[in-house]
Amino acid sequence: MAYQKVDQRFRGHAQDQDTEDLPVTSLELEWDMEKELEESAFDGFEADNSGQHHLGNSAGNTDLDFEFMQPSASPRGRFARLEEESHYVAHTRSGPKDHQGSFSKMAKLFVAGFIIFICGFLIGYYGRKSSSNILSNNATTPTPPASSTTESDDGDILQNIVQAIEGDSIRNFFRNLTPFAAESDWGRSAARIMEQWTASGLTEIRLVNYTVLLSLPDTDQNKIILTNSSQCFYPSGQQCSTLPSAPRGKKEKNDLLYFYAAYSAKGSLEAEIVDVQYGTIDDLLRLQSNTNYTKKIALIKLGKAPLLYKLSLLLEVGFGGALVYIDPCDSSPQKEKIGDETFWISLNPGGDPSTPGYPSVGGSFREHRANVTSLLVQPIAASLAKALLSSTETANGNGCFHLTNSSAVSKTIRLEVGTVSEYRTIQNVIGYLKGSINPDKYVIVGSHHGNTDELWTSSTSIITEIIKTMMSQAQKRRWRPNRSIVFCSWGASTFGNIGSYEWAEEMKHVLQSNAVAYIDLFKPVVGNGTLNTVVSTSLRQLAADIINMRFSLNCTSQENCSGPKVNSVQVEGNSDFFINHLGVPTVQFAYHESKTSMGPGFLSEAHQVHSASMVEAIDPFFNLHETVAKLTAEMILRIANEPVLPYSVLDVALEVQEQLKDDSVAPDQMLALANALRETAQLFQSDEMRPAYNPKERDPAHLRMLNDVLQNLEKNFLIEHAPPGYYRNILYHLNDTSNQFSVMKEAVNHCRLQRTNQTLATVSSMVLNSIRSAQVYLKAGLDVFENIQNAKRTN
Repeated sequence: MAYQKVDQRFRGHAQDQDTEDLPVTSLELEWDMEKELEESAFDGFEADNSGQHHLGNSAGNTDLDFEFMQPSASPRGRFARLEEESHYVAHTRSGPKDHQGSFSKMAKLFVAGFIIFICGFLIGYYGRKSSSNILSNNATTPTPPASSTTESDDGDILQNIVQAIEGDSIRNFFRNLTPFAAESDWGRSAARIMEQWTASGLTEIRLVNYTVLLSLPDTDQNKIILTNSSQCFYPSGQQCSTLPSAPRGKKEKNDLLYFYAAYSAKGSLEAEIVDVQYGTIDDLLRLQSNTNYTKKIALIKLGKAPLLYKLSLLLEVGFGGALVYIDPCDSSPQKEKIGDETFWISLNPGGDPSTPGYPSVGGSFREHRANVTSLLVQPIAASLAKALLSSTETANGNGCFHLTNSSAVSKTIRLEVGTVSEYRTIQNVIGYLKGSINPDKYVIVGSHHGNTDELWTSSTSIITEIIKTMMSQAQKRRWRPNRSIVFCSWGASTFGNIGSYEWAEEMKHVLQSNAVAYIDLFKPVVGNGTLNTVVSTSLRQLAADIINMRFSLNCTSQENCSGPKVNSVQVEGNSDFFINHLGVPTVQFAYHESKTSMGPGFLSEAHQVHSASMVEAIDPFFNLHETVAKLTAEMILRIANEPVLPYSVLDVALEVQEQLKDDSVAPDQMLALANALRETAQLFQSDEMRPAYNPKERDPAHLRMLNDVLQNLEKNFLIEHAPPGYYRNILYHLNDTSNQFSVMKEAVNHCRLQRTNQTLATVSSMVLNSIRSAQVYLKAGLDVFENIQNAKRTN
């Protein structure tokens, strides 16, 4: 009866089958186990046109998945479906001719089947081995697909990558890049980086070009002329008659080695000089309130607050120009002449000014914005500032005299400022190491290249060493990270992070949903004192763990300096767009000078020329470079590899409460929302995150949603408007001495200058809405997970 259900050809031999010893016992048993389950479904089957069915693959049946999922729906039974498989070897007989030939035929079939089995085994074995060899030996083939690795395997690979990083190897990369360090042709620097990354094993690398508007110095026009004596000075302090000007239109090889402000307004202004010290609100309030400062020229020191913010205050009270200098007392003892060193500044808040908010790609509309401010801004040497002030009065603890103006008579000058606007092509180098499980999630690592400051070779050497060690494991162990790692070298960083802005603007919609973290390597070694770690609040605990558990970090100089610092402060580098426009968690490790010699902050806004020899003088054996590289590599791998993103939502909630603790102007509603955010974060961390760390309790869909919540939490803390130079992400402080929201503190001070509370009310509303948004966001995540669990229990 069972064979009648398979094929009508066997009907005539039913009687013989009852008496014959058939070699299909296992199939018959399997069929008998199903017979009762399928009996009702096959009633009346003999009336079907079974003669149309044939052995082999059915051309009319292409829905293999449907047939596999519903075996009882097929009228042909399991035997016929097995016969349709290409690897199925039939053991059924077409019917006996006589009992004497039965054994001989069975023996022949057995031998034939055995031979077929051996041939198939050998073909499969050597075919797979050959394919593996082809993949491993083909240099142009992308990274081999990852083998399935356990979490312990990933941990071993992480250890191997970090331990393989060596200072000597970083130094070799550094010295190979040194000839390109001061190269005015930025394209050659980018091409050299591509060569190094390719030689290090990275196979997918792209060179991305953007044509952007740059602001370059005009050496013939920038002058300061004393109106009472007609003495003329260049910004360096030299008199105009002693320094022959270059022929018009002719530039030096390096055309940025001048005192100038990129994107400043152009023109001339004759006005009185006013000493405003650092130009903070306190400094402006100390000036005579009844004095009219309209169209006057401010003499302002760099430091203590973002320059863009201080220039906005000068515009607000009516100034028309600004001479910017560095007070020698603010520099370290080793750099006591820094005030007279050539420096330039950029007034560009970020990106190509000609394409604000969108990328500088072909066909984009361009606004020819040669300046981003109406102020005439000119950096000058400290010696010239001293001559203009006519006095040095106030001494600090080191015996250094701060420059102040004690003269009752102010000088009047004519300030002439000129810049040259020019479109140039810049290059970003982008390399990809694709993830194996979540390739659409990106951990982005950034360095930069092609500036007058040769320190870029330091960061590029570190990122190249990290690429080399990772790709070595990728090739040896057939390993890939869980999430994709994107390696970037940005162009035109000193002009306002133009390279990183343009790429991120072009990729904005992808990055908003897929960027997991940004790890910056911007000037990783500028001193041999303190390891300074700037990190998002959600990653602060991970950064501290990596530093404390893996490395013993001591101050390398003879000074009594503090240990490693982990904080969330505004920092120089290419992380700006990722922090303030995408709300992506960021990390940056760097060695700085000791705290006592670092000055009042924001002195790094002055771009100076540092040679590669300075880097080797600070770190001759590249031990500091090796430490930064290992810390950065482990941070990359922990974020890219761990199934649950290592972010702490509770740390974010606690940071919000901490910043409101001593805030006397915070309304009760804001404090209540902060408490609610903490309670929700505690529930989220205990109920959702803790079980996800157990591999036995992980559900892939649940894990994906959980990581999405962790990844996007910081986006809730982006306020719509922030003062110029301040971060829009309110989780970051202006400096490490404040435990208050920087924008709230600035609004309180601004009320003293404006004599109105309107700014404070606006800022308080934005901060309150950010806290509420984060609390609602986490609560919605909890509700979704709870509904899923309830649905599972119901089913």
